[in-house]
Amino acid sequence: MRMDGRRTSGNVDDRRGISGKTVGVGGGIIGIIAVAVITLLSGGSLGDVVGNVLGSGAMQQMQVQSPGGNYEPTAEDQALAEFASQVLAGTEDVWTAEFRRQGWGEYVCPKMVLFTGSVSSGCGNATSQTGPFYCSADQTVYIDLDFFKEMGTTIGADGDFAYAYVIAHEVGHHVQYLLGTLDEAHSQMSQLPETEANKISVRLELQADYYAGVWANLDNRMFNSLEPGDAEKAINAASKIGDDYLQRKAYGREIPDSFNHGRSEQRVRWLTKGLQTGDPLQGDTFSPAYSQL
Repeated sequence: MRMDGRRTSGNVDDRRGISGKTVGVGGGIIGIIAVAVITLLSGGSLGDVVGNVLGSGAMQQMQVQSPGGNYEPTAEDQALAEFASQVLAGTEDVWTAEFRRQGWGEYVCPKMVLFTGSVSSGCGNATSQTGPFYCSADQTVYIDLDFFKEMGTTIGADGDFAYAYVIAHEVGHHVQYLLGTLDEAHSQMSQLPETEANKISVRLELQADYYAGVWANLDNRMFNSLEPGDAEKAINAASKIGDDYLQRKAYGREIPDSFNHGRSEQRVRWLTKGLQTGDPLQGDTFSPAYSQL
């Protein structure tokens, strides 16, 4: 991506070097198997799910933030932090203009928290193993930048535009929140059996992929930001984070009833559609039959 001279966002809260100490724990998070693979790109809704679990009393933690004296950011760390801030700024510019164009009202920019190790969010406590997530309770994207370093070695997805896709996907959940889609979907999910709730989760995640593609298209129109090969990097990343791909990698088989982010082919399809159209109005993942997604 061409990012030279691009502004950075003023909505970044850099908490790197601040560690979270867990002083009280009850229960645990289901799905920690193959954490480095399955939860790496688990999507923004995971943060809200964690928050719902915490709120229900099924899992309670209290975390105290304290300085992490041993943390010294490297030049690579600082470059990634600047890049993440520039991408967030790009989403601010694109979605502010698009909300006005569509008559959706004012676009309220999300915050981004950069952390190392663990973090306390409005949706509860999380660790780096949770992967990047969006929390609607505080309208914030959370990310440990070490995640980007692991993308290539863990799932074979690397490159700056692949990293941008991750951030844009989480911001896509923020767009869903502002439009009321996220709350409505979560309300429906809370009243359904797990298998059916997972299908709604898939629809949310595919739409966030679509919005990530829309952002990339519009950002390129504004700033001529895409370079040859960028789209392929993001599509490769999407192909490596489908539920089917990750489950085969972790378990050697697929468990379709547990899918909550979509198959690789679905994620690639919706991301690609967003990249091609640049039109948020063509990203309805809730009307089609589930088998047609």
